[in-house]
Parts: sequence; C-alpha cells; structure tokens
Amino acid sequence: MPKFPPNFLWGVSTASYQIEGAVQEDGRGPSIWDTFSHTPGRTHEGDTGDVACDHYHRWAQDADLIADLGVGAYRFSIAWPRVQPAGTGPINDKGLDFYDRLVDGLLVRGIAPVPTLYHWDLPQPLEDAGGWLSRDTAERFAEYAAAVGDRLGDRVRRWITLNEPVVHMAEGYAFGTHAPGRALLLDALPVAHHQLLGHGWAVRALRERGATEVMITNNCTPVWPASDSADDQVAAAVYDGFHNRLFLDPVLRGEYPPFAAALTDTGVVRDGDLDVIATPMDALGINYYHPTRVAAAPDDSPLPFVTTDIADVPRTAFGWPVVPDGLRELLTGLHEHYADVLPPIYITENGCSTSDSIDADGRIRDTDRIDYLDGHLRALHEAVSAGVDIRGYFVWSLLDNFEWAEGYSQRFGLVHVDYANQQRTAKDSYDWLRAVLAGQR
Repeated sequence: MPKFPPNFLWGVSTASYQIEGAVQEDGRGPSIWDTFSHTPGRTHEGDTGDVACDHYHRWAQDADLIADLGVGAYRFSIAWPRVQPAGTGPINDKGLDFYDRLVDGLLVRGIAPVPTLYHWDLPQPLEDAGGWLSRDTAERFAEYAAAVGDRLGDRVRRWITLNEPVVHMAEGYAFGTHAPGRALLLDALPVAHHQLLGHGWAVRALRERGATEVMITNNCTPVWPASDSADDQVAAAVYDGFHNRLFLDPVLRGEYPPFAAALTDTGVVRDGDLDVIATPMDALGINYYHPTRVAAAPDDSPLPFVTTDIADVPRTAFGWPVVPDGLRELLTGLHEHYADVLPPIYITENGCSTSDSIDADGRIRDTDRIDYLDGHLRALHEAVSAGVDIRGYFVWSLLDNFEWAEGYSQRFGLVHVDYANQQRTAKDSYDWLRAVLAGQR
C-alpha cells in the first residue's frame, strides 16, 4: 500500500439508529426511523433498529475494537431524539450522558471522537410538524447543535453537521423509500434548502463553542452519460446538478445551481439564507460508493433522467458497481471544479456489503471487502498524488448493522455481528486493515 501523508487521519464510521438500539431507554423519544421501520412493508422482513447492535450497552467493547484496529478516529452520530426527545424544548440529560461516556471512553483509548449531529433520525414530533419541509426544523436543529456543543465541545474539536442530505431528501422525501416515507418528487426540493440552512446555523453555533473543524458530509458520485447523444449528456448534467451541485454549490459558493431557482421563486430561500449556508467550513466530508450512469428519461417520466446499469464491473452484495477509480475521478473533479473554494477533504464513508459467512474455523474470509478497500485506497492515494488536499479516510462501517430499508440483509462491517447474541467477530478485512495501518506509521 502506498504511503499516505504524515498525520493522515484513519477512522471508522457508524450511525446512531443503525447500531445503538435501546430506543426506549433513558428518556429517548421516537424518531422517524422508529415509525418507518414499524410500519408494515417498509423494511426488509419488518426489521427495526430496536436492538440493532446494542451499542448503547456495548460501546466500551466496540471502542476496544476501534483501538485494537489502530485507527485514530471514530465517526459516530448523535441521536437527536435521545438528546431532545421532542426535537425542541428540554434537553434529556441522560441521553447526553451516554455521549459523554462514549467521548471520554474514546479519548482515554487515544481515539478522536468525530460526531455527526444528524444521520437521518429526526425526532418524530418535528416530522409531525412538517419535518425538513418546514423552516422551523432548521431553527430547531441549530438549537440542538448548540446544546450538544455546550456539553461535548470541551473535548470534541472535529464535528460533522449533516450526513448525506441528498440521500435524505431523495430517499426520504422525494421517493419515499426511507423515513419519513414521503413521495413528493420535485416538491421535496425545500428539504434541501432547510437542511443546508440548519447546517449553516449549526456551523456558527459549534464554532462559538470552540470547534476547530466543522464540516458537512455529502454523498457524491461521478456522473457518466449513457451515450454521446445530446439528450443523455443533458440528462447527466441535470443529475449531477441534483445529486452533487445542489448540495455543494451553496455551501462552497453561496449560490444554487440555475435549475434550483424554483426555490427562490417560491419564497423558500429568504434574504440572507445563502450567506448562512455558505458560512466557511474547515473541511468537506465526502462519502463515495460508486459512479452513476445516466440516460435521458422517457417523455412520460416525472423526472428528466434515469439511472442505468454500469456493465462489466464487479458488484457488491447490494448490487452496487465496484469502480475504485471513480473515487479518484470524483476527487480530482471536485479539485478542478471548486479550485478556488474547496476546503480540505475527508473521506467520511467508503465501504461495501459482502456475502459474509463464518467458516468452520471461526474465520470470516471477506476477500471481496479486502479487494474493495485495497482498490479504493490506491485510488485515493492517486488523488492525493494529483494534488487533492485529503486529510483522512473513514471505513464504512465498523460493525454490521441495520442497513435502513434493507434491514439486516446487508453486512458492511469490518466486524461481524451475530444479532441473536450480539457476539462480535473480527473479519479478515479487519485484520488486513490493521496490518495496512501498522505499515502507514
């Protein structure tokens, strides 16, 4: 493995609803994912995050696994309904106590905590009042960010505001395949603005509380036209606008792409909003999984593009194409397009689901995951060598976990979780990565 720069930050990532469980303990309120997963037909085999990986009770064991792996940071998310059950009003001290214990436990093990304030588990009362379609939710998010910063800001220096706002808007509000399950198509656009507005206010709140690095994390993808035809080229540009530029242009340049002018025309964007959204960040988080191939949509389609298959490449157990060089392409493209405004980058998620099984000798020989990580780390190093300022890399994920609408059917972890007894078993990929990191020192 090529050598990365000195002080390059290595880490692993998780998210609260996917691993914590304990959904009714110590004053936690319901989230949109509690409601969604308990609605028949919404998740694979009716799976829920009620128990998940029981991280709420087993966090110390999981912190030991992180320390033994040899990474320097742990990216986790804070459950808003655990901290503020109604999404507004009184703070639940017992909820914040859990994150106090986690942060202290990480620090004593030499692991930097990297909390994400929002990884899709909106308090259900806020959704009942309009969710991210409402500007009020952005205001409530800023208050929540301030409360968490007040409690943890003396020990946490690196923060992430939102995780993948594009996915939350698209899957949760446009297509209805994730919580809260709305299917609004283009009428979901206000969700983008209100998430970004909440992000900007949260950046300011955290910085006032001593944060030295604040970022947003976007899911980004290289967009490939399905052909050289003009229609496919236009469709790809439109898709790039919705998936990438709608969430990068405002935070980096203080403006929306031209197609998003409807937000301004309908009064969703108010005077001063873009100044808030463009509050300078210290870094940018990028989650990468695969490129997207796009063609023009049929005339009767409600959207102007369709995604199409990428042929002749390996696939993950999820069916996603494996294209490591897409990571280099994405990063060098961002470096070129946003050259004058791009802050340092962290890869805050990268990983894959594989069809894991425990062999008779107790080992989990997840060679596909090792190949995936090896290829993507080499592509990442090529981007570094090309001059992209990349400060760190986080594997998704530390643990097998609740994979949203797919329930427990997909395993992304470096560590296998037996959901019947919560036993953790390090996979071969965990041992491989530990050896790689040892060689990076």
